[in-house]
Amino acid sequence: MERLSGSEAERAEGESEVKKRRLLCVEFASVAECDPAVAQCYLAENDWEMERALNSFFEPPAEESAAESPPGTAAGPECCVDLTNEETTDSVSSKASTSERIQQEDGSVFSFITWNIDGLDLNSLQERARGVCSYLTLYSPDVIFLQEVIPPYCSYLKKRASSYEMITGNEEGYFTAIMLKKSRVKFKSQEIIPFPNTKMMRNLLCVYVTQCGGLPSNILDVWEFLGKPKHCQYTWDTQMNSNLGISAACKLRFDRIFFRTAAKSGHIVPQSLDLLGLEKLDCGRFPSDHWGLLCNLDVIL
Repeated sequence: MERLSGSEAERAEGESEVKKRRLLCVEFASVAECDPAVAQCYLAENDWEMERALNSFFEPPAEESAAESPPGTAAGPECCVDLTNEETTDSVSSKASTSERIQQEDGSVFSFITWNIDGLDLNSLQERARGVCSYLTLYSPDVIFLQEVIPPYCSYLKKRASSYEMITGNEEGYFTAIMLKKSRVKFKSQEIIPFPNTKMMRNLLCVYVTQCGGLPSNILDVWEFLGKPKHCQYTWDTQMNSNLGISAACKLRFDRIFFRTAAKSGHIVPQSLDLLGLEKLDCGRFPSDHWGLLCNLDVIL
């Protein structure tokens, strides 16, 4: 067996660290849409910790004015979407009345969004993340289910969604996340169920937020329950969505919502289902290669 000498092992370890840092620079530059040299500076100043470096990039010290920011670089929080802010972009402002209508103070309506945000696609990731946040701001759902989240995207959402509590299925690679609106949903506990045979880093993230009592075994598909509405049948449509550059026309219902009602104390009844993310962003891409799903339910006590 051939063994490395002490100096050779140190050199190999050093080369591995250099490669790791180069990859971090590439990832940072893609998310922040900045020059790799800028990425290296921010990462080096923050001990090569991605989350700290991104926070430093997007939120410079308060005394630093926008006029001091060099052209083409981020000028602070103004360039990001604040999920606690009621203002949204013009492209979605016409739907604001819907958001106001479905958020009733008496709690008789419950809403949630589920969306595969395709964090694995680093192309225009920052602008696509802002696009997703615009929809979350607009509809302000009680719960948000996200798939294919990556650490930088997760960090971005945490900073912009202070009114939500975020629970993730992992901290590395890509993973699922559940966001709970603090004013509407009380977090109780969580559980991560691993899939031992997965080759795609899959697991099941379960978050418990209330006690419903004895649940019956009948589980319904919300889309089918609502009469299979055509406008939201396909959540992955390569004919309409050009993000992946797939020439073949594929229409699939990858993203589905299942529910079962409580047996005793109350019931939930699906009322509507709509697709999100159908509009292209300024970068010429959609927020994700998947459409998001917005579901509204009546709560009958």
